[in-house]
Amino acid sequence: MPKITFMGAGSTVFAKNVLGDSMLTPCLEDSVIALYDIDPKRLAESELMLKALNNNFGNKATIEAYCGVENRKDALRGANYVVNAIQVGLYEPCTVTDFEVPKKYGLRQTIADTLGIGGIFRALRTIPVMFDFAKDMEEVCPDAWFLNYTNPMAMLAGAMQRFTGIKTVGLCHSVQVCAKHLMEHLEMEYDDTIQWKIAGINHQAWLLEITKDGKDLYPEIKRRAAAITEKHNDMVRFEMMKRFGYYVTESSEHNAEYMPFFIKDKYPELIDRFNIPLDEYPRRCINQIARWEKQRDELIKNPSLSHERSREYASHIMEAMETNVPYKIGGNVINNGVITNLPRNACVEVPCLVDASGIVPTYVGDLPEQCAALNRTNINVQLLTIEAATTLKKDYIYQAAMMDPHCQSELSIDDIVALCDDLIEAHEGWLPKYH
Repeated sequence: MPKITFMGAGSTVFAKNVLGDSMLTPCLEDSVIALYDIDPKRLAESELMLKALNNNFGNKATIEAYCGVENRKDALRGANYVVNAIQVGLYEPCTVTDFEVPKKYGLRQTIADTLGIGGIFRALRTIPVMFDFAKDMEEVCPDAWFLNYTNPMAMLAGAMQRFTGIKTVGLCHSVQVCAKHLMEHLEMEYDDTIQWKIAGINHQAWLLEITKDGKDLYPEIKRRAAAITEKHNDMVRFEMMKRFGYYVTESSEHNAEYMPFFIKDKYPELIDRFNIPLDEYPRRCINQIARWEKQRDELIKNPSLSHERSREYASHIMEAMETNVPYKIGGNVINNGVITNLPRNACVEVPCLVDASGIVPTYVGDLPEQCAALNRTNINVQLLTIEAATTLKKDYIYQAAMMDPHCQSELSIDDIVALCDDLIEAHEGWLPKYH
């Protein structure tokens, strides 16, 4: 009977998806499910929800809950799989800090959880916590697979893979829905006969191929995209496809801040032209918090609570490992030559095969050079942020921000250093001491 430990179980809706999926998977239905969080209220809500779901599925799983750092090892002890969905610092105070301090320097953001100054500081406060998880896991479940869903994906998964002994893969929602959402937006029929190939880095992976019955669909996709004249929510990605030749996996609001082209103080008209939602993530957090107040009762007090297996990778990975029936995912792994024109120590997002032997990345070769070039600008920031987190040297924080495409297009070196210093000060208590 497998043991699945869910770190950050206060994420009730996401816990329902991943663990509900597991309860609906025959080889996982009798699992021990250990819920872990540091917020007792949210943990209790998730426990009630999952016990209701388990009851409606025949009480095959065993649900346990563990609260607080002092109980973390017990939550992890003997786990076969550890799902990570933590958010260190939450919306308040840390996400607010990530947005409000840069605004004083004229630096605006949309999501700020993957790259940019917000992504850097989210990584710096999260990596130490994940290293603590890894230390506990090396003691009480050294052979467990760590399935990471927390952002910034490439920085966190890359740090775990390079600097701990824990088997780690990074998982994102954007790969498996990329082609489907693109075609639906363009009113093209999508079904299981559509074949696609995606590779790159998390949130900036490329739809390299898309075919139906051997026919390349890109010419029609580009024709339809170019014909749209009204504003829509995917204008940045369509512009990138026009200029660089390939569609990118993650949303336009994300990608607007991964490059120096779209959010520019000198050209404020670009915000309207490309329909870029500045401060989108804080708005999303506020709405999500308000929505949760309404959603709570239907999740934790609903005796007929149900669930259908979702597209999330986690249960499919666990199923493939338990049954030895192979399954293909888009996984975030250390490159090691899989993508030949990206750095070997980068964390890349590539097709991977999963079975009882683990997770095996597939060889991609060279990306189109323009796509690799854009990836490298983001990888520079990721690798320097990991250096900062593992050495505690402040210079690496400055250098990561200096290499960030958005920061370097808007701010001077002196302003970048001052911004980093202000953010370090504002993060007091959330970061280790840097020197």
